[in-house]
Amino acid sequence: MMMRPLFVLLLTVLVIGCRKDKPEPPDGTPVEVGQRGVYITNEGNFQWGNASVSYFDPATGAATEDLYQPANSEALGDVLQQMVLHEGRGYLVLNNSGKVVVVDPHTFTRLATITGFPSPRALLPVSTTKAYVSDLSAGRLSVVDLVSNSMTGSIPCGQWTEAMVRIGDEAFVTDQSRPYVYVIDIATDQLVDSIAVARGGNSVVVDADGLLWVACGGGSGTSPALHRIDPDSHTVQATFPFASGSDSPWRLTANGDATMLHFLNEHVYRMPITATHLPTSAFIAANGRNFYGLGVDPNDGTVYVADAIDYVQRGVVLRHAADGSFIGSFHAGRIPGGFVFR
Repeated sequence: MMMRPLFVLLLTVLVIGCRKDKPEPPDGTPVEVGQRGVYITNEGNFQWGNASVSYFDPATGAATEDLYQPANSEALGDVLQQMVLHEGRGYLVLNNSGKVVVVDPHTFTRLATITGFPSPRALLPVSTTKAYVSDLSAGRLSVVDLVSNSMTGSIPCGQWTEAMVRIGDEAFVTDQSRPYVYVIDIATDQLVDSIAVARGGNSVVVDADGLLWVACGGGSGTSPALHRIDPDSHTVQATFPFASGSDSPWRLTANGDATMLHFLNEHVYRMPITATHLPTSAFIAANGRNFYGLGVDPNDGTVYVADAIDYVQRGVVLRHAADGSFIGSFHAGRIPGGFVFR
């Protein structure tokens, strides 16, 4: 699970203890997606093996709850953390299953499976043929060959490595368990620097000025904060601390031109990259809903917010225009957490 993992895990275990049956298998026939649409990654319940990828077509308003199972006649796996599009392929990172499933993003047929990870969290392509995979428990980044679809090496790096982004010849990697952002030399696959931030780094974006923003949940004596980092000097330019220990900024993302940040902290907040302080009011109020996923369509600025409800029933995705006005909603799979736009 992407954030607050212990809470979601405990809740799921309690639900499993009182539920006699597993979720119903998905219905439908294989769907071939169009040229423009939105993939929704649904984590699924821990140890239920019901992770899925939904798809929404903004032009028609049609939503498909599960692309993978109908296309492959098999379940995807357990706890889907991330989907990445790269070089005409889709990469699905499954945490509890310990694998990355490679699919055709149009038909969603499985092309390959990459294994050997203890608890993979995210995949970052750093060239056309090489990627890094972060991990909850490995204490390292895995180096993956995207041609042979195999693990070819590792980089000792923190404990719980999480979100990653490439800037130039370096990769920047957050650590959920330690107060650092790690810097990796892509050419040598070596850790070359560590940047001190708050603990609990969970998401990163690069803004229109080429600066790195990191959302940290805090902990171990550090406060929740947003940090703005100069990737050239590896220094923190600005820190935006949150006042309350109950705050937990996460799911940091940006609009299409990377001039406006969006993040979750119970509600949806947005913040210009030129801001000198944190926003004081919510952009989209949760109003009792359980906001768990967030994405902004780079094409038109539509904001997609996932409501995980009770972590058991199907989630709901809410769509808001760039000005925050409500457009509509649709159902996704269980525990929708991420969005991929094409």
